[in-house]
Amino acid sequence: MQNSFPRGVHPGDRKALTKDKPIVPMPAPAVVYIPLVQHLGKPALPVVKERQKVAMGELIAKADGALSGNIHSSVSGHVRGVETLPTHTGSAAHIVVENDWLYTEKRLRPLKNPKPADILERVETAGIVGLGGAGFPVAVKLRPKTAVDTLIINAAECEPYITCDYRILLEYTARFVSGCRLLMRALSLENGIIGIEDNKRDAAAVVEAYIKDENISDLSVRALPAKYPQGAEKQLIFAVTGRVVPSGDLPADAGVIVHNAHTALAVHDAVCEGIPLYRRVMTVSGEGVKQPGNFLAPVGATLNDALIFAGGLDDRKRVVKMLWGGPMMGFALSGGGVSITKTAGCLLLLTEAEAETASPTACINCGRCHRACPMRLMPMYIDKYIFMDDAAAAVRYGAKHCIECGACAYVCPAKRTLVQSIRLAKKQIRERGL
Repeated sequence: MQNSFPRGVHPGDRKALTKDKPIVPMPAPAVVYIPLVQHLGKPALPVVKERQKVAMGELIAKADGALSGNIHSSVSGHVRGVETLPTHTGSAAHIVVENDWLYTEKRLRPLKNPKPADILERVETAGIVGLGGAGFPVAVKLRPKTAVDTLIINAAECEPYITCDYRILLEYTARFVSGCRLLMRALSLENGIIGIEDNKRDAAAVVEAYIKDENISDLSVRALPAKYPQGAEKQLIFAVTGRVVPSGDLPADAGVIVHNAHTALAVHDAVCEGIPLYRRVMTVSGEGVKQPGNFLAPVGATLNDALIFAGGLDDRKRVVKMLWGGPMMGFALSGGGVSITKTAGCLLLLTEAEAETASPTACINCGRCHRACPMRLMPMYIDKYIFMDDAAAAVRYGAKHCIECGACAYVCPAKRTLVQSIRLAKKQIRERGL
């Protein structure tokens, strides 16, 4: 298919709940719990002490090495201490800050006509990581080891329910486009492409009109067929450029760098307005929510805080699943006490009518998971061998190359928990050094 990729699935987009809801700033709670792990790599190291006074936007934890990220306070107030608290994937140390309600702000110096090195330094200082979910430190991606010729901005937002990037394109168009061009300048590129699925034609039209009005010639919009996982990095690169990123290679090896739409916005805010990354737009959705919406949320507020701001649970409906993230790649939660981080794009409260609650049964070897897999893997065999405690066999069937998109589980008639099996396989593979 033109501007697409082989295989994949077509789940209903379920975006109607929030697509027309403008972004609303969410107030910070009395106490914020700011995790030291909000990125891929090593936890940040605290640089504040108990009872220390901090401003909103002030550095409170410093990156520990290249693969880490700076952390800034999302409120002004006093540091209560450091506590180990649950996260959506386990637990981590959190800096606890008591809000003084003054919102005294500390910004960086805005940069005018910055050079590539200036942008790189600012991105690093501001603690910007990939906001599409992976949390890879952006400064690292802006230092590719091989020559690149194209920047792709991932505005596909292919997962059901999530609409934060869509609203950013509609409401923050100028800042978004500015961020795209700053990323291009940092990479010394003259070719940038914004990939948007064709179920968001209004957003594409708004961005295209702005680019035309501003006489911008080095940035263009590419309409992509709505298919999941169109926004996965390797699939997006193939859809936009036709280039294949081989297993084990990075996008830069194919001459491409990919950044998320929200990441571009954060780059503009850091470079042009001096605002570090301590807040993000997130979607709170699902039939179980009274007032679903898109909120500009402070890092360190909890998911329960976001749910309360969305009106709480709809008492007329029974919520059976709470998810961090979307329904395809999200993590199930036992409660909403975990903190919002830089990578928290969505909170979902799903009812019985929306969620799959059937218990898994034995694999019937139908091969649907293989036919749906955009990475051409055989998830049924990875699932089989990891339950046989044969991690080496899971490696042979490509467990390390799985992007955990969930397409396999979506089509499985036996309702096998294939993504969870593959995550377990990856964990065992790492532990055994395979």
